[in-house]
Amino acid sequence: MKKAAPITCLFLDIGGVLLTDGWNHDIRARAIKEFDLDPKDLEARHHLTFDTYEEGKLTLDEYLGRVVFHENRPFTRAQFRRFMFAQSQPYPEMLGLIAQLKAMYGLKIVVVSNEGRELNAYRIRKFKLDSLVDAFVSSCFVHIRKPDTDIFRLALDIAQTPAQQVIYVENTPMFAQIAEEFGIRSVLHTDYRTTCAKLASFGLPHAQGE
Repeated sequence: MKKAAPITCLFLDIGGVLLTDGWNHDIRARAIKEFDLDPKDLEARHHLTFDTYEEGKLTLDEYLGRVVFHENRPFTRAQFRRFMFAQSQPYPEMLGLIAQLKAMYGLKIVVVSNEGRELNAYRIRKFKLDSLVDAFVSSCFVHIRKPDTDIFRLALDIAQTPAQQVIYVENTPMFAQIAEEFGIRSVLHTDYRTTCAKLASFGLPHAQGE
C-alpha cells in the first residue's frame, strides 16, 4: 500500500477554528439587541453587501453605511465598530495546539479565511496571529472568497507545497469538501479533542494531547 505523503503545511480557517467568528448571525443578533436595530432590515442589507466587503471591495465604513448608517442613529460609527471588534475571542487550546505542532514538525501555517479587512487586521494584531501564521490568504487581501476554488489554488501557489502534504482545518463542511477536491486532506473542526485525534491520524501525533 502506498504510504501517505508527510504533512508539511497546515491550512487554517480563523473564525470558528482559532478564534470566534468575526461577524456571524449570532453576533449580528447581539448588535441588533444592543443598538435596537430592525433585524429584518439589517439582515437583508447585510446579505446584499457582505460578500463585497469580505472580498476587500468595500471598507468597513462603507459596509456600515449601507447596512446600519443609511439612516440617522443615536450612536456613532466608532461605538458600533468597537462593539463589533469586542466580540472576537480566542480559542486558546487551538492556538496553543497549532503553535506546538508548528514547532514540533516545522510546519508552514497558512490561513485561508473569509474576513473583511478591518476585522481581519484587528484580529491578527489583537491575538498575535502573525507570530504563528506564515501567510494570510484572507479574502479581503486576495479579492476571492470561499467557496471560490481559486482561493485554494492561490493558497497552494503561495505555500509552494503539494496538496498531498497539506491538511486543512475548517469548520464549514462545504469548504472542507472543496479542499479535498484538490487532494488536500481536511479536518472538519467541531472541537479541540476531535481535531487533535484527526490530526494524529494524519501523522501529527502530538495532536493526541501527549
